[in-house]
This record gives sequence, structure tokens and C-alpha cells, in this order.
Amino acid sequence: MKIYTKTGDKGTTRIHGGERVDKDDIRIEANGTLDELNAAIGVVRSFLKEGHEWQQVLYNIQKNLMIVMSQVATPSEIRERNPNVLPAELIPLCEAEIDRLSEELLEEGYFVLPGGNLISAHCHLARTIARRAERRLWALNKKDVLLPEILVFVNRLSDLFFVMARVAMQREGSLEEKWKSFTYKKK
Repeated sequence: MKIYTKTGDKGTTRIHGGERVDKDDIRIEANGTLDELNAAIGVVRSFLKEGHEWQQVLYNIQKNLMIVMSQVATPSEIRERNPNVLPAELIPLCEAEIDRLSEELLEEGYFVLPGGNLISAHCHLARTIARRAERRLWALNKKDVLLPEILVFVNRLSDLFFVMARVAMQREGSLEEKWKSFTYKKK
């Protein structure tokens, strides 16, 4: 089987259910950004040693992102025909990992400059891609209502990658570059 089909050469692509849409359709934009996020997570995993505690967490997130992408590719009127079902523990697992890692953080309450070591920098990149995916998903949601769990999950992913970026720096003993305090949290 050839990798190229030539069916998209005129600027359209097929979504779940068989409908063809323009390649710049918001559904395709949202899914493309989720795909980009999944690739960024793969980069983070490539920098982690085999057996690192985050490997399994990130692997599960990548698998679940594939399910999310399948759901996003499916118009709401035929959603029940999609065999890829979001797992019920999608959000609770993310929140549990955020809470677990947050316990390690020594100091909070400020904006940090993204960067630091390779893992931290790539976690920050994944965080920003998750934020863009979230924006694209909300734009799609205005056009065709998504499962609310998808929107919450992607929001939690950006939080998770922020915490992972900070923990990666702390575990290495590196100082984060602080920009400004969260003044709104001090009121």
C-alpha cells in the first residue's frame, strides 16, 4: 500500500464518516495541533531514560490523544458511531499526576521563562502547543459541540506540562529563570 493517495492534492481531506472538508477547516486545524502536541510529547519521551517514571504517563497520554483526535475528527451527529471511546479516567489521571508532582515544587507564585534543561524546555513547548490546541478546540466547539471531557483534558495537559517542566529543573538542581510574581494571587 502506498503512503500517498493523491486524494488531498486539491486542498481537501476526509474526516470520520466520509465527509470531505477543506484542509484549513477548524476541525483539521484542531486535530493538526493535537497531532503536533502528540509529536512534542514523543520528543519529551525521547529525552527521558528508559524506565523513567514519566514514560508510562506520557505513553498513556499519547494513546489517549489518538482517541481524542478520532473524536475531534468525528462530527457530533455521528459521534455514537465512533468506536474510539474516551476513557473515564482521562482527566482524573492527569489531575492525580499534577497533584503528585506539585508536591515536589519548592516555590511557586511566579511566571518562569521557558527553557532550562532539555526536558524542561520541551515540556514548556508541549505546554504551549496544548494551549494552542485548546484554543483551536474551543473554536471548533462553537461550530460543532465537542465532548466536554476533551476540552478539560487538553486544559489539564498544559497544566501537567508546566508542572513537569518545573519539576525537571528542580530535580536537576537548576534554578528557574523567574520573570514576575503572580501579583493576582497575592491579593
